[in-house]
Amino acid sequence: MSMPLLGPAVRAAAAEARAVLLQMAGERFGSPVERLRVKDGVVTDSGDASRRVTYGQLVEGRRIERHLPNVPRKNAGAFTVIGQSPRRKDALDKVTGKAKYAGDMTPPGLLHARILRPPAHGAALTSVDTSAAEKVPGVRVIKDNDLVAVLHERRDVADKAVALLKAQFRAAPAGQDDRTIFDHLLKAGPQPQVVGQSGNLADGEKLAVSVVEQTYLNSYVAHAAMEPHSATVSIENGKATVWASTQGPFSVKGAVAQALGLAQDNVRVIAGYVGGGFGGKTAAPQAVEAARLAKITGKPVQVVWDRAEEFYFDNFRPAAVVKIRAGLTAAGKIAFWDYAVVGAGDRGAATVYGIPHTRITSAGGWQGGNPPGMHPFDVGPWRAPSANTNTFAGESHIDMLASKAGVDPLAFRLNHLSDKRMIRVLQTAADKFGWKPGKAPSGRGVGISCGVYSSNYVAMCAEVAVDKSTGRVEVKRVVLAEDAGLVVNPDGTRQQMEGCITMGMGQALTEEVRFKDGAVLSQNFDSYELPRFSWLPKIETVLIDNQETPAAGSGEPPMINVAPVLANAIFDAAGVRMPQLPMTPARILAALKA
Repeated sequence: MSMPLLGPAVRAAAAEARAVLLQMAGERFGSPVERLRVKDGVVTDSGDASRRVTYGQLVEGRRIERHLPNVPRKNAGAFTVIGQSPRRKDALDKVTGKAKYAGDMTPPGLLHARILRPPAHGAALTSVDTSAAEKVPGVRVIKDNDLVAVLHERRDVADKAVALLKAQFRAAPAGQDDRTIFDHLLKAGPQPQVVGQSGNLADGEKLAVSVVEQTYLNSYVAHAAMEPHSATVSIENGKATVWASTQGPFSVKGAVAQALGLAQDNVRVIAGYVGGGFGGKTAAPQAVEAARLAKITGKPVQVVWDRAEEFYFDNFRPAAVVKIRAGLTAAGKIAFWDYAVVGAGDRGAATVYGIPHTRITSAGGWQGGNPPGMHPFDVGPWRAPSANTNTFAGESHIDMLASKAGVDPLAFRLNHLSDKRMIRVLQTAADKFGWKPGKAPSGRGVGISCGVYSSNYVAMCAEVAVDKSTGRVEVKRVVLAEDAGLVVNPDGTRQQMEGCITMGMGQALTEEVRFKDGAVLSQNFDSYELPRFSWLPKIETVLIDNQETPAAGSGEPPMINVAPVLANAIFDAAGVRMPQLPMTPARILAALKA
């Protein structure tokens, strides 16, 4: 959201600041502002080149509080910085290890905290024997209501000490697991709400000569950032300084202030580099834990979750069920589209295609509206929230309809599109890919997908190979075309596009949280497989020139097409539909055998 939300505000402020400086220079020279020119921070009078003054000389360290109304901003043709790709200022520090993260902050007297955790969600602590841990030299044990922690000036000693705690927990009640969760969602979800409608489904069904139905499933997915949740808190003279790994420093400020009983003005949150967030660090409970312990001990405290804690406390991308029922006319046009999503939310559920009779319903989602007990864990936003689930289902189903109609997947989409931006993006991706028309499955292993998210139009083509003896998928090539409106930094945008493709391959092919009765069984990367560099295909990106349209977000939109484009390519390669994410080798083998 930085470009569409922050970008216009910064541009407006900069334009006004420039106009004020020119006005000040005009007053100094006694020249009309229209005669002044600026280059590299130096103002020159075009009528007298000897009249020169820098921005710094105009300001002279003073606070300038002069405002000018209705200052125009440059049009796209006048840009000299926007559209360029300067070197990242953080790059050298990050690749050399000089960059400082929350876990790198070590004020004098720092104590490392390790906290006793329950074995499962819903388990309750009944007793704890801390005597063995207390015998470790230098260890301090804190018991504060629900918080039981051991602290030491060395993290490795704290790790050993927390393992010495002898705790008894009341077992968590029996619950769902990663196989039964989908039936549970359908039973426990709230009443579906109509979020989009056109025409009349009954009329559409009368026009249909064939109907295609499918249920699509998404498992819980972890954020799995390389940097775990980390926080360092120091309290001095009634004021707290917090270094936190967070995407939401202002919410952390409020939470820490409340936990410490301080006014928010007495809490300073320093938000440094974040080693991956993806929506999983919008809150920072570890900062509250560190703050509570710092208050009790009177010393700076650092809390860094280990990998098992990271999985246990994650607010996962919600598991979801999408049911789609759609019909085709005798002419091969979509007559109706009945779409129902449970669990994911409705972002990205609206179809981009011209279908006369549609209904879209949604029940629950990461935004809220989930009744107690619907999800056994906290759920939240995960890169392109809702839209990654809904585009997978919708674009997979469009491919099914194209196959049923006996029409090339690209031609079928174009036959149902009227939005010129979407048509241009889709055709651009196909042209770059070298798309050759054909009815799927063709055995070539090619797929296509498109969509709109955060005002960004994206389309993707992919080529895969499926090993029918193992079920493994090799992604060989991906082409991504994007119309994000005004592109401020082309290299930065391409980095986001490539990052989305890479991350998207994980949730499409392997990432799935295993759990049973409240216990999270996925605890590290041996049991939760992330995409690897060795997986990466040839990636080609195309940025469509559309500078007159306001900038759209680019950090998430490309993600929405990865799963459906791979599902469609797998069908084209092997002739099997994969309606459940992730499309693991085991699931592909089972589909092939079936």
